[in-house]
Amino acid sequence: MSTHFSISHAPNLLHAVARPLAERRPTLNELFVCVVLLTPVFGLAMGSFDVTGDRWLYAVFAAVKMPLMIAVTWAVCLPGFFALCSVLGLRDDLRECLRAIACGQAAVAFALASLAPLLVFAYLSGVNHRWALLLSGAMFALATLIGQLVMWRRWRQLVRRAGRHRLLLAYWLVAYVFVGIQTGWMLRPFVGSPGIEPSFLRAEPFSNAYVVVAELITGTRR
Repeated sequence: MSTHFSISHAPNLLHAVARPLAERRPTLNELFVCVVLLTPVFGLAMGSFDVTGDRWLYAVFAAVKMPLMIAVTWAVCLPGFFALCSVLGLRDDLRECLRAIACGQAAVAFALASLAPLLVFAYLSGVNHRWALLLSGAMFALATLIGQLVMWRRWRQLVRRAGRHRLLLAYWLVAYVFVGIQTGWMLRPFVGSPGIEPSFLRAEPFSNAYVVVAELITGTRR
């Protein structure tokens, strides 16, 4: 099957991703290309906050870092996933597991691309930097939830085959969310802070992403 991806093929591919019983089964290569091409759209939107002077670089940087963040998260989570799959005796289902995960990631990519115009509209409405961070984070969380729901539709078939797949799914969900949040924080900034020169990565040492998110929500972070 061809791995060619274009806007005209997107509706058919989205249907195949969202419906596990659809006649067309997307290949792993198609799903990978989908993630690589669509996630930068949301990255461009995230980095377009307060585009003045050379701050347009934030949009370019964020577009590059979105697929990079997903790739790094996958790279960190997959070795443990393979090991657990072997321990549970589910190696025969490995390809279907990977397809289910990849379909979930493709759904995330589609959701992010569709939310990008809303985020740009919010920026143009005059939200401040704190709200720009919260809105972009909330949209990414919503897209992630959509991706998990799509993945679960396919995973139910695996669970019917062997109940041990529930343990495999639980590992993936916990590891992916935990690693993904921290990876996103390590690759910051996606939404550039006003008054700070554009840079691909922040120069300060690593810190705990979960503490920072709590401070943003409560308004205690400066």
